[in-house]
Amino acid sequence: MTVSWPVKFAVLCLVWGASFLLMKVGLEALAPVQVATLRILSGTATVVVAALVMRTRFPRSLRVWGHLAVCGFVLCALPFTLFPLGEERVSSALAGIGNATTPLSVVLFTLLLMPAQRVDRRTLVAVLTGFLGVVVIVQPWQAQGRPDLLGFGLTLLAGASYGLGWTYVKRFLHPGDVGGLGLPAGQLLMASGEMLAVSTAWWWWHRGDAGTGLPAPWSLQPGVSALGPLVAILALGVVGTGLAFVLQFDIVREVGPTIGATVTYVIPVVAVVLGVVLLHERLTVSEVVGAAIVLGSAVVIGRPRPPAAGPAANASAQRAAGQPTAPATTSRPGPNPSSTGRS
Repeated sequence: MTVSWPVKFAVLCLVWGASFLLMKVGLEALAPVQVATLRILSGTATVVVAALVMRTRFPRSLRVWGHLAVCGFVLCALPFTLFPLGEERVSSALAGIGNATTPLSVVLFTLLLMPAQRVDRRTLVAVLTGFLGVVVIVQPWQAQGRPDLLGFGLTLLAGASYGLGWTYVKRFLHPGDVGGLGLPAGQLLMASGEMLAVSTAWWWWHRGDAGTGLPAPWSLQPGVSALGPLVAILALGVVGTGLAFVLQFDIVREVGPTIGATVTYVIPVVAVVLGVVLLHERLTVSEVVGAAIVLGSAVVIGRPRPPAAGPAANASAQRAAGQPTAPATTSRPGPNPSSTGRS
């Protein structure tokens, strides 16, 4: 039985929106580095198996694998570590709102890394408005009642890491795209190696700490039930990182990158609803207003530009908007599932 793309889209929104809740549950027994490592390892196994079943070709160029190592870091290892670090200090709902700032950072990194691509005035205004929304969330004028600045800042850095990664993919990896799940699988393989090194170094650094040192990098926090947190992070890896790659690829292939990119706007809504309903988290009025401003700015940034007359003018307008001029199987926003803003 063939599953229609709207069903896949709804499942993808729910899965990625639930990522923040699952990380919060995982932190009950695992350290942030352990959450990221287990998530990436289980997600890698899922995507690699799917790639092999689909007989996907893997990149052969060492240059492409070098770029995949960079993407594995900025699109997986770094944000997957920063989000749980932030959620040690802020709610899962607020972390989901932090993820919504990713389209803003895409514009900024496009200006830095791809200066030949023009960014129109409407997009720049939306970026400035989005950062105004971040200020409203942070509430610097308040001495009390505002979110933890370090915790929320870490989630913003995670979102910015996604923005850097998407721009990097667009600039360096489009020519090396082999189609299918080749780039996503390669990216996750490189991220797995990076996180194994990071988790080992993290364990070695803390191994002698009184009361917090663990006998091995995979050891769990003593005195807490590990079943629920382990199931949560394995679900996050297998479903939220592994199968979600496959779903995103299918959606982009069936209906194109524009619809595929709109999942970005639904993730924070799902994250907030799940955090409030299941974890009984609460947001202040300023946080809700700021989130609405950020989300609205992201929608404006992601809106397609009106086409100009003629094929050449259309291509020029697409380049100015930072959009690819030909169909491809890679990017979000843009057509690449390997660079989607996973939460």
